[in-house]
Amino acid sequence: MRSPRERLITLFGRRPRRVLVRGGSMAPTLRDGDVVLALPGATVRPGELALVRWASRPAQLSVKRAALAFDDGWFAVGDAPEASTDSRTLGPAEALGPVRWRLWPRPGRLHAR
Repeated sequence: MRSPRERLITLFGRRPRRVLVRGGSMAPTLRDGDVVLALPGATVRPGELALVRWASRPAQLSVKRAALAFDDGWFAVGDAPEASTDSRTLGPAEALGPVRWRLWPRPGRLHAR
């Protein structure tokens, strides 16, 4: 019998990843210091939060809202536009997987807009 963790890995193809949110670009949905769970390899849907990276910043991972899919990636934006560096300045983002749960400090499901 497989453990719940092994079932998650099988279900999503890759290990879920804990991500520490930094900055205010996703306020009020997420705040600086929140810990979320990303599901690398799972399908991202429009309106969902996603773990993304940009070609111009390949070492940087960000949590943004996947607004619109293009052939070469996603138009990904912060929920607080005035505090966000996102696809408006960096171009299309590669969506690595959806972010569907906040683990800390207010655990719960995160919903698409």
